[in-house]
Amino acid sequence: MGTHLIKMPDIGEGIAEVELVEWHVQPGDSVVEDQVLADVMTDKATVQVPSPVHGKVLSLGGKVGEVLAVGADLIRLEVEGEGNVRDVAPGVPTQQHAGVAAGASDAADAAANTHAGEDAGGHTAAGAGAEARTDSGARTAAPVPARSPHADTQVAHATIGASSLTPSTAKGPASSTAGAARPSGEKPLASPAVRKRAWDLGLDLQYVPGTGTGGHITHADLDDYLARDQKAAPVAARGGPTLQRDGEEQVPVIGLRRKIAEKMQESKRRIPHFTYVEEIDVTELENLRARLNARYGSDRGKLTILPLLARAMIVALRDFPQINARYDDEAGVVTRYGAVHLGIAAQTDMGLMVPVLRHAEAHDLWTFAAEVARLADAARAGKATREELTGSTITLTSLGALGGIVSTPVINHPEVGIVGVNRIVERPVVINGAVVIRKIMNLSSSFDHRVVDGMHAAEFIQRIRGLLECPAMLFVE
Repeated sequence: MGTHLIKMPDIGEGIAEVELVEWHVQPGDSVVEDQVLADVMTDKATVQVPSPVHGKVLSLGGKVGEVLAVGADLIRLEVEGEGNVRDVAPGVPTQQHAGVAAGASDAADAAANTHAGEDAGGHTAAGAGAEARTDSGARTAAPVPARSPHADTQVAHATIGASSLTPSTAKGPASSTAGAARPSGEKPLASPAVRKRAWDLGLDLQYVPGTGTGGHITHADLDDYLARDQKAAPVAARGGPTLQRDGEEQVPVIGLRRKIAEKMQESKRRIPHFTYVEEIDVTELENLRARLNARYGSDRGKLTILPLLARAMIVALRDFPQINARYDDEAGVVTRYGAVHLGIAAQTDMGLMVPVLRHAEAHDLWTFAAEVARLADAARAGKATREELTGSTITLTSLGALGGIVSTPVINHPEVGIVGVNRIVERPVVINGAVVIRKIMNLSSSFDHRVVDGMHAAEFIQRIRGLLECPAMLFVE
Protein backbone atom coordinates (compact mmCIF):
# COMPACT_ATOMS: atom_id res chain seq x y z
CA MET A 1 0.00 0.00 0.00
CA GLY A 2 1.13 3.53 -0.67
CA THR A 3 0.12 7.13 -0.02
CA HIS A 4 -1.25 9.39 -2.76
CA LEU A 5 -1.12 13.10 -1.96
CA ILE A 6 -3.61 15.37 -3.76
CA LYS A 7 -2.65 19.02 -3.81
CA MET A 8 -4.95 21.97 -4.42
CA PRO A 9 -4.96 22.25 -8.22
CA ASP A 10 -4.37 25.43 -10.17
CA ILE A 11 -7.82 26.64 -11.23
CA GLY A 12 -6.37 29.22 -13.61
CA GLU A 13 -6.83 32.96 -14.21
CA GLY A 14 -4.17 33.81 -11.64
CA ILE A 15 -6.05 32.31 -8.67
CA ALA A 16 -3.54 31.96 -5.81
CA GLU A 17 -5.79 30.72 -3.01
CA VAL A 18 -9.22 29.24 -2.45
CA GLU A 19 -11.59 28.87 0.49
CA LEU A 20 -12.56 25.37 1.57
CA VAL A 21 -16.37 25.36 1.54
CA GLU A 22 -17.32 21.71 2.08
CA TRP A 23 -15.77 18.27 2.47
CA HIS A 24 -17.62 15.40 0.81
CA VAL A 25 -15.42 12.74 2.47
CA GLN A 26 -13.95 12.10 5.90
CA PRO A 27 -10.93 10.06 7.12
CA GLY A 28 -11.65 6.37 6.72
CA ASP A 29 -13.97 6.79 3.72
CA SER A 30 -13.28 4.84 0.54
CA VAL A 31 -13.32 6.90 -2.66
CA VAL A 32 -13.32 6.04 -6.34
CA GLU A 33 -11.81 7.85 -9.29
CA ASP A 34 -13.71 11.04 -10.26
CA GLN A 35 -15.62 11.11 -6.96
CA VAL A 36 -15.98 14.68 -5.67
CA LEU A 37 -13.79 15.20 -2.62
CA ALA A 38 -14.36 18.85 -1.73
CA ASP A 39 -15.97 22.13 -2.79
CA VAL A 40 -13.72 25.18 -2.85
CA MET A 41 -14.53 28.80 -3.62
CA THR A 42 -12.38 31.32 -5.41
CA ASP A 43 -13.13 35.01 -5.78
CA LYS A 44 -15.02 34.05 -8.91
CA ALA A 45 -16.58 30.60 -8.62
CA THR A 46 -17.40 27.56 -6.53
CA VAL A 47 -15.47 24.57 -7.89
CA GLN A 48 -15.59 20.86 -7.09
CA VAL A 49 -12.33 18.90 -6.78
CA PRO A 50 -12.55 15.20 -7.80
CA SER A 51 -10.28 12.30 -6.90
CA PRO A 52 -7.89 11.13 -9.65
CA VAL A 53 -7.53 7.65 -8.09
CA HIS A 54 -9.26 4.96 -6.06
CA GLY A 55 -8.26 4.86 -2.41
CA LYS A 56 -9.06 5.36 1.25
CA VAL A 57 -8.97 8.77 2.95
CA LEU A 58 -6.11 9.08 5.45
CA SER A 59 -6.29 12.77 6.34
CA LEU A 60 -7.72 16.09 5.24
CA GLY A 61 -5.67 19.20 4.56
CA GLY A 62 -7.88 21.79 6.20
CA LYS A 63 -11.15 22.66 7.88
CA VAL A 64 -14.24 24.18 6.32
CA GLY A 65 -13.80 27.96 6.14
CA GLU A 66 -10.01 27.85 5.87
CA VAL A 67 -8.14 29.33 2.92
CA LEU A 68 -5.69 27.07 1.06
CA ALA A 69 -3.00 28.18 -1.33
CA VAL A 70 -2.86 26.63 -4.77
CA GLY A 71 -0.44 23.70 -4.47
CA ALA A 72 -1.14 23.18 -0.77
CA ASP A 73 -1.84 19.67 0.52
CA LEU A 74 -5.55 19.00 0.11
CA ILE A 75 -6.04 15.34 1.02
CA ARG A 76 -4.06 12.09 1.46
CA LEU A 77 -5.32 8.74 0.24
CA GLU A 78 -4.11 5.22 0.87
CA VAL A 79 -3.86 3.51 -2.51
CA GLU A 80 -2.77 0.22 -3.98
CA GLY A 81 0.87 0.26 -5.05
CA GLU A 82 3.50 2.86 -4.23
CA GLY A 83 1.44 6.03 -4.53
CA ASN A 84 3.17 9.36 -5.15
CA VAL A 85 4.52 9.97 -1.62
CA ARG A 86 7.51 7.91 -0.52
CA ASP A 87 9.04 9.92 2.29
CA VAL A 88 5.99 10.09 4.55
CA ALA A 89 4.44 7.07 6.22
CA PRO A 90 0.78 6.37 5.49
CA GLY A 91 -1.54 7.98 8.00
CA VAL A 92 0.69 10.97 8.80
CA PRO A 93 -1.61 13.98 8.84
CA THR A 94 -1.05 16.74 6.36
CA GLN A 95 -0.22 20.22 7.44
CA GLN A 96 -3.29 22.21 8.42
CA HIS A 97 -3.35 25.44 6.49
CA ALA A 98 -4.69 28.14 8.73
CA GLY A 99 -7.30 30.14 6.91
CA VAL A 100 -7.30 33.85 6.51
CA ALA A 101 -9.99 35.68 4.69
CA ALA A 102 -9.09 36.55 1.13
CA GLY A 103 -8.03 40.17 0.93
CA ALA A 104 -10.23 42.71 -0.74
CA SER A 105 -8.91 43.25 -4.24
CA ASP A 106 -10.10 44.03 -7.69
CA ALA A 107 -10.65 40.30 -8.15
CA ALA A 108 -13.30 40.50 -5.43
CA ASP A 109 -15.48 42.34 -7.93
CA ALA A 110 -16.31 38.91 -9.31
CA ALA A 111 -16.98 37.52 -5.85
CA ALA A 112 -19.85 39.94 -5.45
CA ASN A 113 -19.76 42.28 -8.45
CA THR A 114 -21.89 44.46 -6.26
CA HIS A 115 -22.51 45.24 -2.68
CA ALA A 116 -23.14 41.52 -2.40
CA GLY A 117 -20.80 39.02 -3.91
CA GLU A 118 -20.96 36.65 -6.78
CA ASP A 119 -20.93 32.96 -7.50
CA ALA A 120 -19.92 32.17 -11.06
CA GLY A 121 -20.69 28.89 -12.67
CA GLY A 122 -17.46 27.06 -13.43
CA HIS A 123 -16.40 29.21 -16.38
CA THR A 124 -12.70 28.51 -15.90
CA ALA A 125 -12.90 25.06 -14.36
CA ALA A 126 -11.98 21.92 -16.25
CA GLY A 127 -14.68 19.37 -17.03
CA ALA A 128 -15.53 16.44 -14.77
CA GLY A 129 -12.84 13.79 -14.68
CA ALA A 130 -10.23 16.01 -16.31
CA GLU A 131 -6.65 15.47 -15.26
CA ALA A 132 -3.51 17.53 -14.88
CA ARG A 133 0.09 16.32 -14.87
CA THR A 134 2.65 17.23 -12.26
CA ASP A 135 6.34 17.54 -13.06
CA SER A 136 6.84 13.97 -11.87
CA GLY A 137 4.12 12.66 -14.20
CA ALA A 138 1.65 11.80 -11.42
CA ARG A 139 -1.95 12.65 -11.96
CA THR A 140 -3.53 15.32 -9.80
CA ALA A 141 -7.14 16.30 -9.48
CA ALA A 142 -8.46 18.92 -11.84
CA PRO A 143 -11.42 21.05 -10.73
CA VAL A 144 -14.86 20.51 -12.21
CA PRO A 145 -17.58 23.14 -12.43
CA ALA A 146 -19.91 23.40 -9.47
CA ARG A 147 -23.43 22.31 -10.24
CA SER A 148 -26.76 23.95 -9.53
CA PRO A 149 -27.85 23.88 -5.89
CA HIS A 150 -31.42 23.27 -7.01
CA ALA A 151 -30.98 19.72 -8.36
CA ASP A 152 -31.79 16.92 -5.90
CA THR A 153 -28.51 15.14 -6.61
CA GLN A 154 -26.30 18.21 -6.44
CA VAL A 155 -24.57 20.11 -3.68
CA ALA A 156 -25.71 23.42 -2.18
CA HIS A 157 -22.37 25.20 -2.21
CA ALA A 158 -23.05 27.79 0.45
CA THR A 159 -23.90 25.19 3.13
CA ILE A 160 -22.10 22.52 5.11
CA GLY A 161 -23.28 18.93 4.94
CA ALA A 162 -25.67 18.11 7.77
CA SER A 163 -23.45 15.24 8.87
CA SER A 164 -20.86 17.81 10.00
CA LEU A 165 -23.21 19.50 12.45
CA THR A 166 -22.02 19.56 16.02
CA PRO A 167 -24.28 18.56 18.93
CA SER A 168 -24.62 22.22 19.88
CA THR A 169 -26.06 23.19 16.52
CA ALA A 170 -27.97 20.11 15.39
CA LYS A 171 -30.99 18.39 16.88
CA GLY A 172 -30.14 15.13 18.60
CA PRO A 173 -32.56 12.25 18.99
CA ALA A 174 -36.21 13.08 19.52
CA SER A 175 -37.43 12.34 22.99
CA SER A 176 -39.37 9.45 21.49
CA THR A 177 -36.20 7.94 19.98
CA ALA A 178 -33.88 5.89 22.15
CA GLY A 179 -30.23 6.66 21.39
CA ALA A 180 -28.56 7.06 18.02
CA ALA A 181 -29.95 5.41 14.91
CA ARG A 182 -26.57 3.85 14.10
CA PRO A 183 -23.36 2.93 15.96
CA SER A 184 -20.89 5.65 16.85
CA GLY A 185 -18.47 6.22 13.99
CA GLU A 186 -20.78 4.85 11.32
CA LYS A 187 -21.40 7.56 8.74
CA PRO A 188 -25.05 8.22 7.80
CA LEU A 189 -25.74 7.78 4.09
CA ALA A 190 -27.81 10.44 2.33
CA SER A 191 -27.97 12.39 -0.92
CA PRO A 192 -26.74 16.01 -0.99
CA ALA A 193 -30.37 17.20 -1.21
CA VAL A 194 -31.31 15.28 1.95
CA ARG A 195 -28.18 16.56 3.73
CA LYS A 196 -29.01 20.16 2.79
CA ARG A 197 -32.59 19.77 4.01
CA ALA A 198 -31.37 18.25 7.27
CA TRP A 199 -28.94 21.16 7.68
CA ASP A 200 -31.73 23.68 7.11
CA LEU A 201 -33.91 21.85 9.67
CA GLY A 202 -31.08 21.59 12.20
CA LEU A 203 -31.12 17.79 12.25
CA ASP A 204 -28.14 15.54 12.93
CA LEU A 205 -28.40 12.67 10.45
CA GLN A 206 -26.60 10.40 12.90
CA TYR A 207 -29.91 10.04 14.75
CA VAL A 208 -32.19 9.58 11.73
CA PRO A 209 -32.92 5.95 10.73
CA GLY A 210 -32.54 5.27 7.01
CA THR A 211 -35.01 3.10 5.12
CA GLY A 212 -33.61 3.58 1.63
CA THR A 213 -31.38 1.24 -0.34
CA GLY A 214 -28.34 0.27 1.72
CA GLY A 215 -29.62 2.28 4.67
CA HIS A 216 -29.70 5.61 2.82
CA ILE A 217 -31.71 8.34 4.55
CA THR A 218 -34.58 9.63 2.39
CA HIS A 219 -36.80 12.71 2.56
CA ALA A 220 -39.55 10.44 3.93
CA ASP A 221 -37.21 9.41 6.76
CA LEU A 222 -36.73 13.08 7.65
CA ASP A 223 -40.50 13.59 7.65
CA ASP A 224 -41.02 10.58 9.93
CA TYR A 225 -38.29 11.73 12.30
CA LEU A 226 -39.77 15.24 12.49
CA ALA A 227 -43.24 13.80 13.13
CA ARG A 228 -41.93 11.78 16.07
CA ASP A 229 -40.05 14.80 17.36
CA GLN A 230 -43.20 16.95 17.29
CA LYS A 231 -45.34 14.27 18.98
CA ALA A 232 -42.81 13.94 21.77
CA ALA A 233 -42.65 17.69 22.41
CA PRO A 234 -45.12 19.19 24.93
CA VAL A 235 -47.87 21.23 23.35
CA ALA A 236 -48.59 24.73 24.57
CA ALA A 237 -52.12 25.50 25.68
CA ARG A 238 -54.19 26.60 22.73
CA GLY A 239 -54.45 30.34 22.71
CA GLY A 240 -51.95 30.63 25.56
CA PRO A 241 -48.28 31.70 25.58
CA THR A 242 -45.80 29.68 23.57
CA LEU A 243 -43.02 27.66 25.17
CA GLN A 244 -39.83 29.42 26.20
CA ARG A 245 -37.04 28.99 23.68
CA ASP A 246 -33.44 28.87 24.79
CA GLY A 247 -31.69 27.37 21.75
CA GLU A 248 -28.74 28.99 20.04
CA GLU A 249 -27.28 28.40 16.62
CA GLN A 250 -23.84 29.38 15.38
CA VAL A 251 -23.72 29.72 11.61
CA PRO A 252 -20.22 29.86 10.09
CA VAL A 253 -19.73 32.72 7.65
CA ILE A 254 -18.02 30.92 4.79
CA GLY A 255 -18.10 30.66 1.04
CA LEU A 256 -20.27 33.15 -0.79
CA ARG A 257 -21.59 34.66 2.43
CA ARG A 258 -18.00 35.49 3.46
CA LYS A 259 -17.35 37.09 0.06
CA ILE A 260 -20.50 39.18 0.48
CA ALA A 261 -19.35 40.31 3.92
CA GLU A 262 -15.88 41.20 2.65
CA LYS A 263 -17.26 43.13 -0.30
CA MET A 264 -19.70 45.08 1.86
CA GLN A 265 -17.03 45.92 4.40
CA GLU A 266 -14.57 46.97 1.72
CA SER A 267 -17.09 49.25 0.04
CA LYS A 268 -18.20 50.98 3.25
CA ARG A 269 -14.61 51.28 4.51
CA ARG A 270 -13.17 52.75 1.34
CA ILE A 271 -16.02 54.83 -0.05
CA PRO A 272 -17.55 57.90 1.66
CA HIS A 273 -21.17 57.28 0.65
CA PHE A 274 -23.89 59.87 0.38
CA THR A 275 -27.45 59.01 -0.56
CA TYR A 276 -29.87 61.22 -2.48
CA VAL A 277 -33.61 60.43 -2.53
CA GLU A 278 -36.13 61.86 -4.98
CA GLU A 279 -39.85 61.27 -5.51
CA ILE A 280 -40.92 60.56 -9.10
CA ASP A 281 -44.38 60.53 -10.66
CA VAL A 282 -44.39 57.43 -12.88
CA THR A 283 -48.06 57.56 -13.88
CA GLU A 284 -47.31 58.37 -17.53
CA LEU A 285 -44.45 55.88 -17.58
CA GLU A 286 -46.77 53.11 -16.40
CA ASN A 287 -49.37 54.15 -18.99
CA LEU A 288 -46.73 53.91 -21.71
CA ARG A 289 -45.62 50.51 -20.49
CA ALA A 290 -49.22 49.24 -20.53
CA ARG A 291 -49.68 50.47 -24.12
CA LEU A 292 -46.40 48.89 -25.26
CA ASN A 293 -47.36 45.57 -23.71
CA ALA A 294 -50.82 45.68 -25.28
CA ARG A 295 -49.33 46.42 -28.69
CA TYR A 296 -46.15 44.30 -28.68
CA GLY A 297 -46.42 41.96 -25.69
CA SER A 298 -47.59 38.91 -27.62
CA ASP A 299 -44.72 39.17 -30.13
CA ARG A 300 -41.83 40.64 -28.15
CA GLY A 301 -42.68 39.77 -24.56
CA LYS A 302 -44.06 41.76 -21.65
CA LEU A 303 -42.03 44.68 -20.33
CA THR A 304 -41.48 45.45 -16.67
CA ILE A 305 -40.56 48.94 -15.56
CA LEU A 306 -36.87 47.95 -15.34
CA PRO A 307 -35.94 48.47 -19.03
CA LEU A 308 -37.53 51.93 -18.95
CA LEU A 309 -35.62 52.88 -15.80
CA ALA A 310 -32.40 51.61 -17.35
CA ARG A 311 -33.09 53.59 -20.51
CA ALA A 312 -33.48 56.75 -18.43
CA MET A 313 -30.17 56.09 -16.68
CA ILE A 314 -28.38 55.48 -19.98
CA VAL A 315 -29.71 58.70 -21.51
CA ALA A 316 -28.89 60.74 -18.39
CA LEU A 317 -25.33 59.40 -18.22
CA ARG A 318 -24.54 61.09 -21.54
CA ASP A 319 -24.51 64.38 -19.64
CA PHE A 320 -22.85 62.98 -16.51
CA PRO A 321 -19.91 60.82 -17.63
CA GLN A 322 -18.24 61.21 -14.23
CA ILE A 323 -20.92 58.91 -12.76
CA ASN A 324 -20.45 56.12 -15.31
CA ALA A 325 -16.97 55.49 -13.94
CA ARG A 326 -14.70 53.40 -11.73
CA TYR A 327 -12.29 54.91 -9.21
CA ASP A 328 -8.92 53.30 -8.52
CA ASP A 329 -8.26 55.00 -5.19
CA GLU A 330 -4.83 53.41 -4.82
CA ALA A 331 -3.59 54.79 -8.15
CA GLY A 332 -5.68 57.96 -7.80
CA VAL A 333 -7.26 57.52 -11.25
CA VAL A 334 -10.91 57.79 -12.27
CA THR A 335 -11.74 55.92 -15.49
CA ARG A 336 -14.82 57.20 -17.31
CA TYR A 337 -16.53 54.85 -19.76
CA GLY A 338 -18.37 55.58 -22.96
CA ALA A 339 -20.11 52.21 -22.81
CA VAL A 340 -22.66 51.58 -20.08
CA HIS A 341 -21.97 48.15 -18.59
CA LEU A 342 -24.99 48.01 -16.33
CA GLY A 343 -25.02 45.79 -13.26
CA ILE A 344 -28.49 44.48 -12.35
CA ALA A 345 -28.77 43.26 -8.76
CA ALA A 346 -30.47 39.84 -8.51
CA GLN A 347 -31.31 37.90 -5.37
CA THR A 348 -30.43 34.20 -5.54
CA ASP A 349 -30.57 31.31 -3.09
CA MET A 350 -26.80 31.69 -2.71
CA GLY A 351 -26.89 35.42 -1.97
CA LEU A 352 -27.14 38.72 -3.79
CA MET A 353 -25.40 38.70 -7.16
CA VAL A 354 -25.13 41.29 -9.91
CA PRO A 355 -24.95 40.04 -13.49
CA VAL A 356 -23.68 42.64 -15.93
CA LEU A 357 -25.41 43.68 -19.14
CA ARG A 358 -22.57 44.88 -21.32
CA HIS A 359 -23.20 47.77 -23.71
CA ALA A 360 -26.65 48.39 -22.31
CA GLU A 361 -26.78 51.52 -24.46
CA ALA A 362 -26.95 49.35 -27.59
CA HIS A 363 -30.13 47.47 -26.56
CA ASP A 364 -33.74 48.38 -27.18
CA LEU A 365 -36.34 47.80 -24.47
CA TRP A 366 -37.14 44.23 -25.48
CA THR A 367 -33.63 42.94 -26.08
CA PHE A 368 -32.63 44.56 -22.78
CA ALA A 369 -35.45 42.76 -20.96
CA ALA A 370 -34.62 39.41 -22.58
CA GLU A 371 -30.91 39.65 -21.82
CA VAL A 372 -31.48 40.71 -18.21
CA ALA A 373 -33.86 37.77 -17.72
CA ARG A 374 -31.27 35.39 -19.18
CA LEU A 375 -28.49 36.74 -16.98
CA ALA A 376 -30.65 36.60 -13.83
CA ASP A 377 -31.64 32.99 -14.57
CA ALA A 378 -27.99 32.04 -15.13
CA ALA A 379 -26.98 33.69 -11.84
CA ARG A 380 -29.73 31.92 -9.88
CA ALA A 381 -28.78 28.58 -11.41
CA GLY A 382 -25.08 29.12 -10.64
CA LYS A 383 -24.21 29.04 -14.34
CA ALA A 384 -23.21 32.66 -14.96
CA THR A 385 -19.70 33.07 -16.33
CA ARG A 386 -17.02 35.33 -14.93
CA GLU A 387 -17.51 37.77 -17.82
CA GLU A 388 -21.22 37.96 -17.00
CA LEU A 389 -20.51 38.84 -13.37
CA THR A 390 -17.72 41.41 -13.63
CA GLY A 391 -16.90 44.73 -15.21
CA SER A 392 -19.98 46.82 -14.42
CA THR A 393 -19.59 50.59 -14.57
CA ILE A 394 -22.79 51.49 -12.66
CA THR A 395 -25.42 49.38 -10.90
CA LEU A 396 -29.21 49.41 -10.79
CA THR A 397 -30.76 47.72 -7.76
CA SER A 398 -34.40 47.14 -6.83
CA LEU A 399 -36.28 45.24 -4.15
CA GLY A 400 -39.42 45.20 -6.28
CA ALA A 401 -42.62 45.08 -4.24
CA LEU A 402 -40.50 45.06 -1.05
CA GLY A 403 -38.75 48.26 -2.08
CA GLY A 404 -39.99 50.29 0.85
CA ILE A 405 -40.06 54.08 0.91
CA VAL A 406 -36.35 54.84 1.19
CA SER A 407 -33.18 52.74 1.09
CA THR A 408 -29.46 53.45 1.30
CA PRO A 409 -27.83 51.20 -1.34
CA VAL A 410 -24.16 50.35 -0.95
CA ILE A 411 -21.93 51.22 -3.91
CA ASN A 412 -20.34 48.37 -5.82
CA HIS A 413 -16.66 49.21 -5.36
CA PRO A 414 -14.86 50.47 -7.44
CA GLU A 415 -17.90 52.04 -9.12
CA VAL A 416 -18.91 55.52 -8.01
CA GLY A 417 -22.70 55.35 -8.18
CA ILE A 418 -25.67 53.05 -7.69
CA VAL A 419 -29.35 53.77 -8.40
CA GLY A 420 -31.87 52.14 -6.07
CA VAL A 421 -35.54 51.75 -6.94
CA ASN A 422 -38.29 51.76 -4.33
CA ARG A 423 -41.83 50.47 -4.78
CA ILE A 424 -44.61 52.24 -6.67
CA VAL A 425 -47.56 53.42 -4.60
CA GLU A 426 -50.69 55.43 -5.42
CA ARG A 427 -50.91 58.75 -3.58
CA PRO A 428 -53.09 61.86 -3.69
CA VAL A 429 -51.18 64.66 -5.40
CA VAL A 430 -52.15 68.27 -5.97
CA ILE A 431 -51.92 69.26 -9.64
CA ASN A 432 -53.14 72.70 -10.78
CA GLY A 433 -55.14 73.06 -7.58
CA ALA A 434 -56.90 69.70 -7.91
CA VAL A 435 -56.24 66.56 -5.86
CA VAL A 436 -55.62 63.60 -8.16
CA ILE A 437 -54.35 60.05 -7.63
CA ARG A 438 -50.91 59.46 -9.13
CA LYS A 439 -48.42 56.58 -9.13
CA ILE A 440 -45.37 57.65 -7.14
CA MET A 441 -41.98 55.98 -6.82
CA ASN A 442 -38.82 57.02 -5.00
CA LEU A 443 -35.28 56.66 -6.28
CA SER A 444 -32.73 56.18 -3.47
CA SER A 445 -29.27 56.47 -4.98
CA SER A 446 -25.78 56.52 -3.47
CA PHE A 447 -22.60 58.11 -4.78
CA ASP A 448 -18.88 58.21 -3.99
CA HIS A 449 -18.42 61.71 -2.58
CA ARG A 450 -14.70 61.69 -3.39
CA VAL A 451 -15.33 61.95 -7.12
CA VAL A 452 -19.04 62.86 -7.45
CA ASP A 453 -20.12 66.24 -6.11
CA GLY A 454 -23.48 66.48 -4.40
CA MET A 455 -24.75 68.98 -6.95
CA HIS A 456 -23.87 66.71 -9.88
CA ALA A 457 -25.50 63.71 -8.20
CA ALA A 458 -28.69 65.68 -7.62
CA GLU A 459 -28.68 66.97 -11.21
CA PHE A 460 -28.22 63.42 -12.49
CA ILE A 461 -31.23 62.13 -10.54
CA GLN A 462 -33.30 65.14 -11.59
CA ARG A 463 -32.40 64.39 -15.20
CA ILE A 464 -33.65 60.82 -14.72
CA ARG A 465 -36.80 62.18 -13.08
CA GLY A 466 -37.53 64.46 -16.04
CA LEU A 467 -37.16 61.56 -18.48
CA LEU A 468 -39.40 59.23 -16.48
CA GLU A 469 -42.13 61.82 -15.92
CA CYS A 470 -42.15 62.67 -19.64
CA PRO A 471 -41.29 59.24 -21.09
CA ALA A 472 -41.47 60.36 -24.73
CA MET A 473 -38.12 62.06 -24.10
CA LEU A 474 -36.54 58.64 -23.55
CA PHE A 475 -36.59 58.11 -27.30
CA VAL A 476 -35.55 61.56 -28.50
CA GLU A 477 -31.97 61.50 -29.72
